[in-house]
Amino acid sequence: MRNLVWGLLCFVLLNACKKDSGCGYSDQKIVAPVAEQQAVKDYLTSNNINSALKDSTGFYYEILNTGDGTGTPGLCSQVELNYTGQLTSGHVFDQANTAFTLGATIEGLRKGLPLIKKGGHIKLYIPPTLAYGNTDVKDNSGTVVIPANSILIFDITMNSFY
Repeated sequence: MRNLVWGLLCFVLLNACKKDSGCGYSDQKIVAPVAEQQAVKDYLTSNNINSALKDSTGFYYEILNTGDGTGTPGLCSQVELNYTGQLTSGHVFDQANTAFTLGATIEGLRKGLPLIKKGGHIKLYIPPTLAYGNTDVKDNSGTVVIPANSILIFDITMNSFY
């Protein structure tokens, strides 16, 4: 299932990404609609999550540990992390220890991971537009694992990047 989610993620972004010099990834400058931002805020409020901060693109985040070292990952960086991804219902759709190129993932992760350094720990609350939008994500058997228009919650520890 993890490979399916990351494979779909890479396919969508590689086909939608504007190419530039270097590694080929560029800032998409996507901002979630106000209604989606409000839905994330409502989720946080109803779950007494008061420490989350709002990014200008519309996702919310809690930095649990900033990490150490210098620098943060860029779009061309290979990131190695442990994560759990879940829906607002609490259903865990994926968890793994994995590595990927930051630019080849959903916008919410592309913007959220550079907020921490190596060893950092962050929770991201990502509205649909910065995740999979109005597209269902299915596993190999055709079962929907992430319904369209879902708010995603990621609990991430970044082990390394280069």
